[in-house]
Amino acid sequence: MSASSHSAPGHYFVPQPSIWPIVGSTALLILAFGAVGTMNKLSWGWPALAVGFAILFVMLFGWFGAVIKESEARLYGKNVDLSFRWSMSWFIFSEVMFFAAFFGALGFARMHSVPDLASIDSKLLWPNFGGAWPTTGPFIDSPFTPMGAWGIPALNTALLLTSGITLTIAHHAMLAGQRQKLIIWLAATILLGCVFLGFQVYEYIHAYRDLNLKLTSGIFGSTFFMLTGFHGFHVTIGVIMLTVVLVRCMRGHFDAKHHFAFEAAAWYWHFVDVVWLGLFVVVYML
Repeated sequence: MSASSHSAPGHYFVPQPSIWPIVGSTALLILAFGAVGTMNKLSWGWPALAVGFAILFVMLFGWFGAVIKESEARLYGKNVDLSFRWSMSWFIFSEVMFFAAFFGALGFARMHSVPDLASIDSKLLWPNFGGAWPTTGPFIDSPFTPMGAWGIPALNTALLLTSGITLTIAHHAMLAGQRQKLIIWLAATILLGCVFLGFQVYEYIHAYRDLNLKLTSGIFGSTFFMLTGFHGFHVTIGVIMLTVVLVRCMRGHFDAKHHFAFEAAAWYWHFVDVVWLGLFVVVYML
């Protein structure tokens, strides 16, 4: 079947058998053994993790490279494009549920667990424990200072909101066929994301060194670092995605009608923006 018949209306492109799924499965298996070995402080734990991540990186590079070649060969028709959009939508929905679980843990601890521990009945077990938030919990005697909202967090909020604007400008430039403008504004978006990550690293150093706020600082420390840390990880993934898209744009990929990879990365980045707004309000301000 020719490339044109693959992309014809009513046809769904079926790729040739590929080695990448088994390579990815092997990488995940080695990563699982490496994680177990590392947690049990076995000598082969870290090397296994390194090998697993290396194989995973090769798999991602090879598999995504194959998909890019198929896309640029115009092998994907409307049916494939629609399946890609649904897949990305469900993926982002799963990420929404992921963060909802951590927001739920924070809300339950703050509104139910901590007040219950400070209730009249619990005073028999923890007589000196108060129900104020933030708290380290009844068993931790290491005071800390919570991270304020109107420093680096507010600056990072401005950075992410600005990055959403620059990314939207880049998207409109693509639709208008203005490739140089597209590259400039997309590069600006990536730069803003990198600056955000740099400030977050500094914030963590400040928290540990100056505020005594650590991952072990009770339920507040746990939820603070889990929520902001996983968000930082998602920003990192978003920066990588946008960087790959930028390289493709510089190579002449995408046009006004064929640019789903750009849209998928943009959806993900806007999702990261929205999550951060929730974090800023719930974690830093309240």
